[in-house]
Amino acid sequence: MLRHWPVLLPLLLIACGLPRDPEKTSERIASAHVLRVGVTDNGAWVNAKHAEPSGIEADLVRQFAKRIGARVLWSSGSETSLAQQLKHHELDLAIGGFDAKTPWKSIAGVSQPFAETQDKKKHVFLTAPGENRFMLALDTFLNEHMRASKGSSA
Repeated sequence: MLRHWPVLLPLLLIACGLPRDPEKTSERIASAHVLRVGVTDNGAWVNAKHAEPSGIEADLVRQFAKRIGARVLWSSGSETSLAQQLKHHELDLAIGGFDAKTPWKSIAGVSQPFAETQDKKKHVFLTAPGENRFMLALDTFLNEHMRASKGSSA
């Protein structure tokens, strides 16, 4: 039973109405079916040179959006502009090869790492700050992705 806690705990919390999104991100996404994602170009992580971004992170976002029943509304910008949009809850998520040590963590939420490079940099997504239910859903998805990735490389 204890080995199932990492999966069961998020479900129990959500069933109890915890955690909460002060700005109601999860509720808005569930009703509008739109995930607002900011992208900044960063090599293989995200190619934002076209209207429809590509790369490792863009593919992960599409999988997450599908999981939560949303379509992705992409917008591109600099790291600074994306971080400011997150701070003001104009975006739900930002991607662009962000490292866990990002300077933006003072104004944005930071997901759990979903990849680690050879130089030990841990890659994360940025979210609107304080949206804990949304962050739990994202982190649960990323955790499942990491476990599946480790299983397929073994």
